[in-house]
Amino acid sequence: MNILITGGAGFIGSAVIRHIINNTDHSIVNMDKLTYAGNLESLASIKNSDRYTFEKVDICNTVEVARIFNYYQPDTVMHLAAESHVDRSIDSPSEFIQTNIIGTYILLEQARYYWSSLEVDKKDRFRFHYVSTDEVYGDLEDANDLFTESTPYAPSSPYSATKASSDHLVRAWQRTFKFPTLITNCSNNYGPYQFPEKLIPLVIINALEGKKLPIYGDGKQIRDWLYVDDHAIALLHVTLTGVIGETYNIGGYNEIQNIEVVKMICSILDRVIPSNHNNINKYEELISYVSDRAGHDTRYAIDATKISNELGWMPNETFESGIYKTIHWYLNNKVWYDSVKDGSYKYAGN
Repeated sequence: MNILITGGAGFIGSAVIRHIINNTDHSIVNMDKLTYAGNLESLASIKNSDRYTFEKVDICNTVEVARIFNYYQPDTVMHLAAESHVDRSIDSPSEFIQTNIIGTYILLEQARYYWSSLEVDKKDRFRFHYVSTDEVYGDLEDANDLFTESTPYAPSSPYSATKASSDHLVRAWQRTFKFPTLITNCSNNYGPYQFPEKLIPLVIINALEGKKLPIYGDGKQIRDWLYVDDHAIALLHVTLTGVIGETYNIGGYNEIQNIEVVKMICSILDRVIPSNHNNINKYEELISYVSDRAGHDTRYAIDATKISNELGWMPNETFESGIYKTIHWYLNNKVWYDSVKDGSYKYAGN
């Protein structure tokens, strides 16, 4: 199978590509604009595979997107390209509207035109898998509530609003044009190769460098944490076996307060690489509380019963095992995150 993946140089997209190249016989065309979060160094281990091709293309470029479909003739699409950082969406919503809404519309239309031209057998096998987020559901106020696939949408940030908009577009294309779509909504991802502006890599790297560990508000916001390699496995599984027109929530079964995540990272670092910074004895002393983010949701929690019961997927990692692997990856890959921090990754292979 020839799979077109958008945003494949990003954190989740690169994990999906590494999983597919390393564990299947499928071929990949990676279409990525290479914004600040796109890093081809995250694909260094598979870049020489004869089943992998990279195309630097913006999903908002209609002509180039059409060329990709016509030239590569993909059997399916996994659409992960997106602006995804909430803080950046608050500072500059327009980029999120352009990429996440307009870009998804352009990709949907070009995929539909291509699909309409296919012979019957290939047309019947074609799928368009849109990768979304649990943030479209908004905030969970009741401690016993979970996000299900039928939870009403109530996005809180420009980021989640643009992702919700794209979810609606994808469903409309399936309903109106009978276009074969799938949607997945995932919880917070973490793991190797994550851009250092995100909570977990930021805390790991700042701690190692003796810098403050910033915590929004009181740090009691709750997230369900999903190890990125588990997510990659789930995404391919949905693409290959999911029911057309269905939505699947993907979660890690790991509800933890942000402050507890930070303290756990500090505790592990205390054991594996004790601080040598003069100003602290334990990494937890670096925790610093800062003003809360505007519109910050208190709790996200996924009910992943549907994908478990219907498709047989379950995460392999607990948060404890996953965070331990993540910390050790960053300890062993200083060259990777240093190149991101100093910007040299933009020129090293991008």
